[in-house]
Amino acid sequence: MRYSRQRELILKKVAVLDNHPTAEEIYREASRECPNLSLGTVYRNLNSLAAAGLIRRVPVPGQADRFDHALHRHGHLCCTCCGGLSDVAVDETALMESLRDSIGTVESFELTLFGVCEACRAKQA
Repeated sequence: MRYSRQRELILKKVAVLDNHPTAEEIYREASRECPNLSLGTVYRNLNSLAAAGLIRRVPVPGQADRFDHALHRHGHLCCTCCGGLSDVAVDETALMESLRDSIGTVESFELTLFGVCEACRAKQA
């Protein structure tokens, strides 16, 4: 992948925002530093960065894809109250063991759980 100042800025914004931002959120933040940046450029670069394994795309049904700078294996909790996305630790070995031979051969997984995040739960209490 060739170096691009815009790509580097987009990669930096994914890490700095640290909240699993959408492409539009990344665009909003990055365009402050680079006013000529287009939303299309952000989408193209996010796709390239995800394909190169430098960021993770986190698909959330019914919502815009989110992007994650954390590359280690983990799941996500999508809050049904605020729409936020939080990291969830996953025991990959235990999960893969529990699925062994029961449904075929699992090669990889993306885990997205839906529920109420800690902040929203605290507000409700």
